[in-house]
Amino acid sequence: MDVQLNFLAIFVAALSTFLIGGVWYSPAVFGKAWMRENGFTEESMKGGNMAKIFGLTFFLGLIAAVNLAMFMGPENKPFMGALWGFLAGFGWVATFVGTHYLFERKSFKLFLINAGYSIVALTVMGAIIAAWK
Repeated sequence: MDVQLNFLAIFVAALSTFLIGGVWYSPAVFGKAWMRENGFTEESMKGGNMAKIFGLTFFLGLIAAVNLAMFMGPENKPFMGALWGFLAGFGWVATFVGTHYLFERKSFKLFLINAGYSIVALTVMGAIIAAWK
């Protein structure tokens, strides 16, 4: 299989996860509910190595974008790329996250917030990657 990767598209697709996440987890959208469901407070969120968190998050986004690009193959229609991204998010990520949440006894609301983010982020990633092929 000869898959040619557009690394600029992959970089932008990975970057899009930050933009989507910034809105998705903002206090105006799902941030307050996400914090409440995790038992976080404003004070507890101040800790942590943010360079490490954001750096590794971007690295993981790059891995996801490369994987999605390879999975999609030569697809060059944004709608189909979005569909492949949606199917990856809904069919793989959300189902496995759901399994973890069931065993970890996490709330359904937290599942919807986090799985929803993954579905939206992968859908957008797929559209970006396909549009730039």
